[in-house]
Amino acid sequence: MTNATRVIDADGHIGEPRAVWEEYTEPEFRSRVPRVARDADGIDRIMIDDVKMGRSSGGAYPIAAMCLPGGLSDPQRARRLAWEDLRPGSYDPHARIKDMDGEGIDVSILFPSIGVTYASVKDPKLAAAACRGYNNWMADFCRPYPDRLFNAAPVPLQDVGEAIVEMRRVVKEHGVKAVLVRPNPHNDRHFNDPAYDPFWAQAQELNCAIAVHGGVGGDMPTVGFDRYQDFFRRMMISHPMEQQLACMDLICGGVLEKYPRLRVAFLEAGGAWVPYWLDRMDEFFEKLPHMVPAMKMKPSEYFERQCFCSCEPEDVALKIAAITGTDKILMWASDYPHFDCTYPGVVSELREHCEALPEESQRRIIGENATHCYSLGR
Repeated sequence: MTNATRVIDADGHIGEPRAVWEEYTEPEFRSRVPRVARDADGIDRIMIDDVKMGRSSGGAYPIAAMCLPGGLSDPQRARRLAWEDLRPGSYDPHARIKDMDGEGIDVSILFPSIGVTYASVKDPKLAAAACRGYNNWMADFCRPYPDRLFNAAPVPLQDVGEAIVEMRRVVKEHGVKAVLVRPNPHNDRHFNDPAYDPFWAQAQELNCAIAVHGGVGGDMPTVGFDRYQDFFRRMMISHPMEQQLACMDLICGGVLEKYPRLRVAFLEAGGAWVPYWLDRMDEFFEKLPHMVPAMKMKPSEYFERQCFCSCEPEDVALKIAAITGTDKILMWASDYPHFDCTYPGVVSELREHCEALPEESQRRIIGENATHCYSLGR
């Protein structure tokens, strides 16, 4: 494979420094926005509105354990970790570039850690303030390396009008290429709810990708949470199933038919669900087309036209990519610096698992698909 192919990490993360809520958030919201604070037991937790997040993703462990490579592998070490133990590459752009250079990563699309919980904030004004503060900090974070670091900006879908305002602001003022939304229902609305039509229309007009990124934190309707209380099963179930539901709503609900230039990325759920889910949706469409009048094409055709999916370097999806045709939509992702990422060695692992694929498929997965998805140019 040619070395000219840019290596683009379609889903990396940062660990927000305390400056995001202490300096970048408007003063009246600073004590209320989601942030890291010590609880009565001296453990760093995510606090929202001065209350410990009810459905904590870390369980008995400090949130820092979630945001460090291998952070949950040693339970005793995990319980001692504090937010200050994060890798500098999590919050310092110059350190991040050093880590990227060491791995051989040319471009990183950066997602929040604490900021994934903004979607669960009940107060739309508070959610909007949290997004503004984070996105302003990220503008400063990315500024020294404008061709290598890109913010996937969270927007407050709790209020569609506020989400549109923030999306327009970050695209026009910060050069943002994608906005982050959770796949879970906001205000009990599915993605094909007509209330979202102005949002999809504006994203299409702005040429801004929609990055659908899951999470296990925050009080939102989440698949499996009614049955399981432990992090292991909640994490395993919720990510892929929430993405499948969001994908179904966008396609079968007619959103992609109505907005044919809208681009959507499904992230942090692996890629093996895609061929199965598209095949199942195609089968139902073939046999029951009268039940989904909003669709004019097969679901798989919409997905190939407008959608992308990330997978990590060891994902089984890479082994079947060329056979299933998903090499046209798969993007690799490091998930750095979270507990389950491979670090160091993520790009080496990626190349090893891509070796059996045709060169064209390797180029697509390693960088070309992400270039198209996030409209990064050449």
